[in-house]
Amino acid sequence: MAMTDQAVHSNTGLVDELQAWLEQNWDPDLTVGEWWERLGMAGWAAPMLPADCYGRGLSRGDSLIVAATIARFGALGAPAGMAIGLASPTITTHATREQIDRLIPDAVTGKVAYCQLFSEPGAGSDLAGLSTRAVKDGELWHVDGQKVWTSGGQYADMGMLLARTNPDAPKHQGITWFAIDMHQPGIDVRPLKEMTGHAMFNEVFLTAAEVPDENRIGDIHNGWAVANTTLFHERSGMGARSGGGAGGPGAMPGRMARAGTVVGDLDKRAGDFAPPARTVTASKEPRERTGRRVVSPAQGHISLARELGKLDDANIRQGIAKAHILGTLAQYNTERHKAVRSQGGDIPGIANFSKLLMADIIRHNRDLGMQILGARGMIHSYNDEDRDELAELPGGAAAVAVTAQALGAQALPIFGGTDQIQRNIVSERALGLPKEPGDLAKVPFNQLPKNG
Repeated sequence: MAMTDQAVHSNTGLVDELQAWLEQNWDPDLTVGEWWERLGMAGWAAPMLPADCYGRGLSRGDSLIVAATIARFGALGAPAGMAIGLASPTITTHATREQIDRLIPDAVTGKVAYCQLFSEPGAGSDLAGLSTRAVKDGELWHVDGQKVWTSGGQYADMGMLLARTNPDAPKHQGITWFAIDMHQPGIDVRPLKEMTGHAMFNEVFLTAAEVPDENRIGDIHNGWAVANTTLFHERSGMGARSGGGAGGPGAMPGRMARAGTVVGDLDKRAGDFAPPARTVTASKEPRERTGRRVVSPAQGHISLARELGKLDDANIRQGIAKAHILGTLAQYNTERHKAVRSQGGDIPGIANFSKLLMADIIRHNRDLGMQILGARGMIHSYNDEDRDELAELPGGAAAVAVTAQALGAQALPIFGGTDQIQRNIVSERALGLPKEPGDLAKVPFNQLPKNG
């Protein structure tokens, strides 16, 4: 959801507490690692985690207010990535107290970056069909197999690993979830360069890699339940993005400090990554009855169309209206789920159909952005050097963001579970429709038919 200065003040007590803390603790001359240590151990880096698990037990909406307040103050925000977004909530849900106290602090303070070792080349969209093996030997597990589409694997210190630990059990019942050290000789990470010019994804080869049993999260062979927690947070995060934040113009991130030991940002000056402080000023923009400034999810496209003289084009205006409607629906879904959960309830399938909606938003934003750019959309920057040069052309940095989003728009409908998988989950688990005949979920994994 777009967060404005007025929205920041919608929870006055929370904002006042955080601002007082920032006034006492923010120092731009601290290193990134030192600042994240303060932020994380005070519970402000991952405020959605439980209060006894290095968080503050806040809702997603209040957590967005925390992030916006830190940015408005002019301090460096929390470390981004899977350590806080996926690994930490999974560990706090399924781990022992000892594991929480050992693994979570390094995650919320940015000392380690995580990647997700789930998908495999032989399993396709059937995650439970994974074949990477983990064999127990005393207090160690020996791991062999291959993973693919591992986002950020080349920068990761730790991996969320799913491995098969009982091939004689049905495929969902013989899997275990581990937190594995990526800095060991048995793990080979190979980046996959995409058509965007970047290498977000990787293939990972595990050959006699080792993980101690103390890093096993949840019971042996019960990794599918643990993995579903990871996937829930992944899909919820994807579905909660605003329409504009899903790759529309202006969504291109600035210079960010990155977590973990590989990139080398922890020893740099925190103030060099901090945004400029902002003050709340009067605005003539329309406001809701709550006093919050109205910001359209399609605002980036509106601004770009105005700059390029396309705002009076009827087709583009129709596309902008659709972008606004879809983005607003995504925001309402997030708010609706937050309200239901605050009353102790839940909405079955919300993470899945929110991700489906976000996939539609991203595809629509891709088409709309390229329609606004016209011929300019045929030029893309495939490296950092070209990006600055292309930003001098009509449309500026927003046009660069549009072409990057257009080339990357194919990813979200695939990763985190394809659109087809999401529809299956919604139909079976939310709507109660019958499964396909011939339930292979009860067949031992080593007896399943194989392509050959």
